[in-house]
Amino acid sequence: MLMGEYEHSLDAKGRLIMPAKLRQDIGEKFVITKGLDGCLFAFSQEEWLNFETKLKSLPLSDKNARNFVRFFLSGATECEIDKQGRFLIPNNLRLAAELEKEAVIIGVGTRLEIWNKENWQKCDENISVDEIAENMTMLGI
Repeated sequence: MLMGEYEHSLDAKGRLIMPAKLRQDIGEKFVITKGLDGCLFAFSQEEWLNFETKLKSLPLSDKNARNFVRFFLSGATECEIDKQGRFLIPNNLRLAAELEKEAVIIGVGTRLEIWNKENWQKCDENISVDEIAENMTMLGI
């Protein structure tokens, strides 16, 4: 399971270190794409195939579904971890997530999220655990 929070800096070429604790679960090759809330999503090959299957099942006749699929697939790219434990984030994805120098990688179970450090801090500060917990009872948690 992908979990934890890790801070790293992007190098001048847009490469980011994949924390050693996450490498085994994400794999040497994985897929990153635009995510929700202003971050990037990173999926292992297996989880990407699961996600892709769900996207393919959405109805083509629904405009929101088409836009949802476009959003995730248009920026998706396969990444590979190099011998130094780094991976390259393409420029279009760095721009989408406002990644310049400092980044935070968080594990959220089946995927990683890659955040601009300041944006992650703002998001994290605004999470109201009590409010969320109240709503989770509807999901059986």
